[in-house]
Amino acid sequence: MKPLAKLCLAAALALPATTALADLHLGVILSQTGPGASLGIPARHTVDLWPREIAGQKLNITVLDDRSDPTVAATAARQLIEDRKVDIIIGPSITPTSLSALQAAGEAKTPIFTLAGGKSIVEPLEGARTWAFKMPPDEAIPVKLILQHMQKNGQKRLATVAVANSYGQVFVDVMRAMAPEFGVEIVGAESFNPTDTSFVAQALKLLAARPDAIFIAAVGTPGAMPHVELVQRGFKGQIYQTQAIANNDFLRIGGKALDGALFPVSPLLVAEQLPDGNPVKAAAVDYVQRYENAHGPGSRSLFGAMAWDAMAFVEHAVPQALAKAQPGTSAFREALRDAIEQTQELVVSQGVYSLSPTNHNGADERSQVMVRIHGGGWQYAGE
Repeated sequence: MKPLAKLCLAAALALPATTALADLHLGVILSQTGPGASLGIPARHTVDLWPREIAGQKLNITVLDDRSDPTVAATAARQLIEDRKVDIIIGPSITPTSLSALQAAGEAKTPIFTLAGGKSIVEPLEGARTWAFKMPPDEAIPVKLILQHMQKNGQKRLATVAVANSYGQVFVDVMRAMAPEFGVEIVGAESFNPTDTSFVAQALKLLAARPDAIFIAAVGTPGAMPHVELVQRGFKGQIYQTQAIANNDFLRIGGKALDGALFPVSPLLVAEQLPDGNPVKAAAVDYVQRYENAHGPGSRSLFGAMAWDAMAFVEHAVPQALAKAQPGTSAFREALRDAIEQTQELVVSQGVYSLSPTNHNGADERSQVMVRIHGGGWQYAGE
């Protein structure tokens, strides 16, 4: 066995021995270490809350750490498919690793439900992507909320900051395409790497452009660094982020400099603050209670909830697939993929989803609300 595969094996976290004779085989790939760890760790905790059987079939679950590395993610996917004979993969956590893993899954005709947000995971929906699904909504939905907020508040000049990978680039591309419709001009654009320790040069350039607002597209704790630098350099305008920063580590690292920031995010983050008429409130509160009962008050994570919701799709689809084939077969994997893409109006903790053979995400505007960072916490700011 190759050294890298051995490393993945060493990182595997299997469920208790009671599931060893399970009929359904499910693989999980998460960023439990590396820059994406603040996303992968709560998802790993959520795996412990998953059911232990579906439709009378026991689950055999193997969890691998991809270390936030696309190469490791691809190896992990192949290991799960070839060695564990999984029926479906949930994960990875971030877009670059998801793009690598889905190639391996697609080639093996194994459905993969990623927890990452990049539109490129499911578009164009051809080749390997026909076996891939993703939980977070398409970038156009949160971008629209941001632009609507800018329009309402008379903000016309926007600068962008993007992490230098596919996640950041897609958000910037979507923002550039949609901004003119709302009377917003892009006046500056900078990027950074997740491992960078300074944003001084980029911050000075952005401030010189005199934007009314700055939009940061980053994942996890690295998104705090440019935000803090801009505030410390005297930026007084509105800073927008994306939901990929919504974890307590981000709040801890950014501190008071984050106060006033706005970002579109899953309703789950402020579940109890939602109006009673919000269609996902009950499901969101249910997950929050389960997670916080296990990990303490305030420990909720939308990245953990993505893993919870991905399992909801599996639970919904497995009975339909079992009617056509047995787990462990190519026919079952195909039936499972088909059942997932036929899901309609499935209410989960982060939205309401309707998929199709041409839409492997299915989230609509009910998947996002605007949230403000205030006093080291999350504050519902409207839909």
